[in-house]
Amino acid sequence: MSSKLIIAPLSTPQTITQTAWTTILTASKLFLQTDRHPSANPVREAGLVYCSMDDLYESSEDFDALNAAIAHRLVNGEDCVYAVPGDGCFSQMDAIQEACAQSDTELVVLPGVSCAKAAFPSLQSAVFCTANALPDKPDCSVPLCIQEIDTYIAAAEVKGYLQRFYADEQSVSLATMQPDGQYRIESFPLYLLDRRNDFFAGSVLLVPPVPFFNRAKYQFNDLCSILDRLRAPDGCPWDREQTHESIKGDLIEECYELCDAIDEADDDHLIEELGDVLMQVVFHATIAKEQARFDEDDVTDAIVKKLIYRHPHVFGNVSVSSTGDVLKNWDALKAAQRHQTTQTEAMCSVPKRFPALMRAAKVQKKARKVGFDWATAEDAFPKIAEEAEELRDAMQQNGAISEEAGDLLFSVVNVIRLLGFDAEQLLHNTTDKFIDRFGKMERLVIENGKQLSDMTLAEQDEYWKKVKHDTSIV
Repeated sequence: MSSKLIIAPLSTPQTITQTAWTTILTASKLFLQTDRHPSANPVREAGLVYCSMDDLYESSEDFDALNAAIAHRLVNGEDCVYAVPGDGCFSQMDAIQEACAQSDTELVVLPGVSCAKAAFPSLQSAVFCTANALPDKPDCSVPLCIQEIDTYIAAAEVKGYLQRFYADEQSVSLATMQPDGQYRIESFPLYLLDRRNDFFAGSVLLVPPVPFFNRAKYQFNDLCSILDRLRAPDGCPWDREQTHESIKGDLIEECYELCDAIDEADDDHLIEELGDVLMQVVFHATIAKEQARFDEDDVTDAIVKKLIYRHPHVFGNVSVSSTGDVLKNWDALKAAQRHQTTQTEAMCSVPKRFPALMRAAKVQKKARKVGFDWATAEDAFPKIAEEAEELRDAMQQNGAISEEAGDLLFSVVNVIRLLGFDAEQLLHNTTDKFIDRFGKMERLVIENGKQLSDMTLAEQDEYWKKVKHDTSIV
């Protein structure tokens, strides 16, 4: 015959239910989560015999071990009552439910009033949690109630968590249960939270909602709200007029600005440019949401699923021994997902809006995957001379100059790729070098009382050579 475990919320003398108190009074075996909490005073005053879990709190290495030990003691207590502060066991509940299922123990949880609601009875809606089970990111638009801040260490951890989302001067309210079961409430700035020593299991912290424009930090959902507001009928006229087509160039521009920020190794600039790119993503999702096509959650869902699908060596049972194996699997999964059966289809999937040098290198890499490629850069190098000669012939004979010029560029990219470099980046570097050297040349010309526009090309070239070979010129 199965046994029964009843969880009875003690709450406070003012809020404990008659059913819970009667269950505690008539229990054949009574356990207390802790007898160091004021809510246990009525149990002691009634002279009831009980077993406290406080010894497990002191001996357990971590919360997982504590919860398992408490659950084990309860299911071995056969028919028993577990009296807990507030309205439940929170982090212990999973372990208790699992232990009950394995031991064929019936679990009954009586309704009760939480410590938070007893401390703040006028609070209509809020997010409730415990100090050791904080939400990943709080919704700052609604009140946040944190229970079981039982030590200075727990208070310091909660403070550190909250300071990621709220200002140091944010007013918070701490409710502390007194021996008579009544709560004393004090309000003070967040940064003072851990500068006190009166914490115990009945402490409850209330963080009030923060008006949108007073937030210390904003989150992804706030960005989505801003775009919704800008696109609203009474929002920004320019933002309302935009379409996927009208802003697609902005996304490319922002990506290039992001690359510049990465090269600068400036975190503040990097944060700014990452935000600009993210805004473009949300902008497109907002436009689609208005058309009932998809929204930002669909975008997030799609990329998460793609990452899981293309990383079976992390999220599945595929084994890899090198980065090469990873890339090989990635390409195969990508082709399967896009229903590509030929290498030509893979080449056609390279975006045409890529910068030309980048697109050429990408297509050449696709050809290499089926063996259509030179073995080394030295093998490919003569092709440059061949294409250069064909361009010369076209220029002299008024032939297909643009086509031959393109072939020459393609051959140069091929050699650079086989050398292990990025042609796009190399040309950027060379352009930067040209600008720097040109600037030095122009400054030197001006210092000599001349102007470049008044000089012949041969005269300009003399200055160019001087700047090129004299590294002391700045």
